[in-house]
Amino acid sequence: MKPRIPNALAAVLVLLAGCTSAPKQPETMSDPQANFDAYRTFAWYPEGNASRPKTIVDGYIRTAIENEMQRKGYAPAPEGTQADLFVEYDAASAEKLKNKPFRIGIGIGSYGSSGGGSVGVGSSGVKEVKEGSLVIHVVDPARNTEVWRGTVTRELKEGAVEQGVVNDAVVDAFTDFPARRAAP
Repeated sequence: MKPRIPNALAAVLVLLAGCTSAPKQPETMSDPQANFDAYRTFAWYPEGNASRPKTIVDGYIRTAIENEMQRKGYAPAPEGTQADLFVEYDAASAEKLKNKPFRIGIGIGSYGSSGGGSVGVGSSGVKEVKEGSLVIHVVDPARNTEVWRGTVTRELKEGAVEQGVVNDAVVDAFTDFPARRAAP
């Protein structure tokens, strides 16, 4: 005979399952007056301080954004032409305090004719983590207006930022970016 989970215990398990934290969802804003069907090409926003060297992470971010813009149906503007959209980004990292909540885990199981249970407890506390944020701006140069903005924040692991982490963050940020429709 299999042990049954009492209703009160089942309710506690459901409540505790809801206490786990998920990564922050990307935040996006879109200009309701923007006609994304009219936009076809993109380029990087002209830089005022071209003497600032690009970092390795800048290269990761630029490559990931270019890939996502193309995946959404936009083409890089040919050299010497005016792009329909300009793209730029802001990236930052900061040390944050993260709350480590008090946790209780309850387990019930059986093996053959034997049953058993266990209870685990995790203490609460605070730890310092590094958090990175990326804000992507898409501007209509003809109107000189931001038409879309995507923001994504992630907890960063110790060590160097990897291309895969940047790619995943940019894909998440572009989730709600309007894709171009195929021409009829």
